Amino acid sequence: MSVQTTEVQRGVPGDPGVLDLVDPKTFLENDMAAYWDRMRADHPVYWQPATPERRGFWVVSRYTDVQALFRDNKRLTSERGNVLVTLLAGGDSAAGKMLAVTDGRRHKNLRNVMLKAFSPRALAKVSGIVRENTRRLLSEAIRRGEGDFAADVASVVPMTTVGGLLGVPVADHPYLLNLTKSCLSSDEADQAPEEAFLARNEILLYFSDLVAERREKPQDDVISTLTRSDIEGVPLSDQDIVFNCYSLLLGGDETSRLSMIETLYTLSRETGEWQRLRDGAVDLETATEEILRWATPAMNFGRHATTDFELHGRQIKEGDIVTLWQMSANRDETVFPDPYTLDLARTPNKHITFGYGPHFCIGAYLARVEVKEMLDALRTFSKGFEVAGEPRRIHSNLMQGMSYLPMRYVPDERGLAAG
Repeated sequence: MSVQTTEVQRGVPGDPGVLDLVDPKTFLENDMAAYWDRMRADHPVYWQPATPERRGFWVVSRYTDVQALFRDNKRLTSERGNVLVTLLAGGDSAAGKMLAVTDGRRHKNLRNVMLKAFSPRALAKVSGIVRENTRRLLSEAIRRGEGDFAADVASVVPMTTVGGLLGVPVADHPYLLNLTKSCLSSDEADQAPEEAFLARNEILLYFSDLVAERREKPQDDVISTLTRSDIEGVPLSDQDIVFNCYSLLLGGDETSRLSMIETLYTLSRETGEWQRLRDGAVDLETATEEILRWATPAMNFGRHATTDFELHGRQIKEGDIVTLWQMSANRDETVFPDPYTLDLARTPNKHITFGYGPHFCIGAYLARVEVKEMLDALRTFSKGFEVAGEPRRIHSNLMQGMSYLPMRYVPDERGLAAG
């Protein structure tokens, strides 16, 4: 018997423990590891039922399916949103302008423009700045002996990096950081939707002003490069540039910041892995990939179906929302042996923290550099560390991680002296 597509019949009849994946509290109050284990095993394509307030949507949890659908730009589109807040709202005003919610030929051309802005010369320069900033901030935090790692290091390095690339004045970094923390997540419970909306608009307005300035007085930064760029002879509009600056800012800040915080928290508990890192028994690049798999700061992304198709016997209809859950895929035991064990020497490690296919994260290189430099500085300047208070997790149905992580450090005086 075929699976019907009505709201009543799409769900798994009699399935206990159905969680509301739209509610941020779900991810703080439940054992999500057990939930995703069960979903991958028994319900790899699951219909999250509608409520009186919102539509239902498909939930895809297995690695091979998530990877394949990330790559599929024929049966799925990003142009009606790629995160739950816009998917459920019915669309994204940045569609066709912002790389993340643009498909087809326009996406390919826009991506090529963005990649030119992230030239090897620009990235090489930024890599040196990341190393310098990370070592300075972390050594200062370790010398103090105690403090909030999230505020002292993890919130500063990514914003300095992406802000520097975009040409954002250093004095404006704290202002933008505060806004990015409210756009797609919240440090506090029960943030009103209006606050997130206002934060997103404040960022767009900020970049509107900065784009106007760069058109008048270009500098050596990404925004200035974009003001001189065109697609098939048509210059990028202010809206094109503003929306992509917004996307770069959020992507460049949140992924790295949350991964760095999770790294310190996890290594404080996984002392064996910390010792392997400190002893040089694991390669830094390999360790970085495992950290990124382990943290998986972006829990999911979504698409709209452009046609009817079937997956694992489930009938997905044109117009349906399909959500792809990296947080589950990166713990898929068929791809990652012993997935709930942190193994800094894990190889191969084909995680999909940055997505996959046409929309693979354009800032992946920078995120990798930031995590790698933090790991290197950590093993150079500290003999050990421990959590010195109660961490606080963010509230979101998109991002996962911590907003506050009090730490106590044991300095390595020889490493600190050598710098």
